[in-house]
Amino acid sequence: MSVTTPIPDTLPLVGVNACSQQLPGRHPFFIAGEKYVRAVAEGAGALPLVIPALGEHLPMAQMLPLLDGILLTGSPSNIEPHHYQGDPSDPDSEHDPKRDATTLPLVRAAVAAGVPILGICRGFQEMNVALGGRLYQKVHEVGHFLDHREDKNASIDVQYNTLAHRIQIQAGGCLAQLWPQDQEVMVNSLHGQGIETLAPGLRIEAVAEDGLIEAFSVMGAKSFALAVQWHPEWQWHPSDQVGDFPFYRAIFKAFGDACRARHAQRLASLHP
Repeated sequence: MSVTTPIPDTLPLVGVNACSQQLPGRHPFFIAGEKYVRAVAEGAGALPLVIPALGEHLPMAQMLPLLDGILLTGSPSNIEPHHYQGDPSDPDSEHDPKRDATTLPLVRAAVAAGVPILGICRGFQEMNVALGGRLYQKVHEVGHFLDHREDKNASIDVQYNTLAHRIQIQAGGCLAQLWPQDQEVMVNSLHGQGIETLAPGLRIEAVAEDGLIEAFSVMGAKSFALAVQWHPEWQWHPSDQVGDFPFYRAIFKAFGDACRARHAQRLASLHP
């Protein structure tokens, strides 16, 4: 009689990309915001692992088969515009070339490998650029869009907790499936850049009141592949906590479910 080896009851492994930052007078660091790491751990129910911004020295072919999901975070920095044939940035624009060199190829490799991926803010923009799209460098200067930036003089809590504008969720998409209750939802807004041209193969999932694309998914992706311009990592909390926003929680639950599905498949292949 054959004996079936039980599959270990473990958490899915989710990579959270790091930024590269050098504080004045100090050594450079690879850093990831605590709010993103906690949202993966507690909102998606996964084990977060920080991915260093090593660029071409990151062995993606070795790493991706070990991961059950990837979260691309927001950041104060912007993607260097040469990656999308954009005009040179203003001198005061903050960039992170080490992050660009890591996340842009990581997006393409993860989508091809069927690793669930959730992009937030800069991560949203990275997914669009990595797959062939273009960005507005200053949405508020385009002329027909709202100013989507936060109030820099307000506290962090006010910046992230303020529901700044509505989004219209598009019917039949990934976002509509994970949040069928409402087609219109209020979201926070803390970004100066936005999508000018959507990359081929991406589907619009939500737009702002002014028509700016606020969410998209990857059509034909093998697994969950969603990106949002707002910051759901700030209000994913369980309903008994202050700052609860069920819509944001639903995004992380759907991402976590996809990561758990991949984790189960990966473990099953190791324990046939």
